[in-house]
Amino acid sequence: MSRIPVILAAALTVAMGLTVRGLWDGPVPKYAGDALYTVLIYTLVVVALPRIRPIVAASVAAGVSWVVEFAQLWEIPEVLRPVLGSTFNVPDLLWYVVGAGCAWAAHTLWLKRHPTP
Repeated sequence: MSRIPVILAAALTVAMGLTVRGLWDGPVPKYAGDALYTVLIYTLVVVALPRIRPIVAASVAAGVSWVVEFAQLWEIPEVLRPVLGSTFNVPDLLWYVVGAGCAWAAHTLWLKRHPTP
């Protein structure tokens, strides 16, 4: 898979996260942000490994998100909190899976419509 569409997807993911944060308050931007965080990780995995299978990329993205979430049970250094967060929250684990599932579905659909030789 070409890296250009994946890099564009990563940029779109960041823009969506900033837009959601700018438009709403409360749980909507928080949980949308969790899902989009995992989508961004997914895109970074695919940029690094363009031939990765979607299910593997989804598993890695969800796994990394879960590791970061569980790391919040311990003290996260202040400088890393904007990226890694600071408070463990069980519902976040579900939203990471939702984000990985959405990225998997989009990637799978893309590959079906744009097969590589």
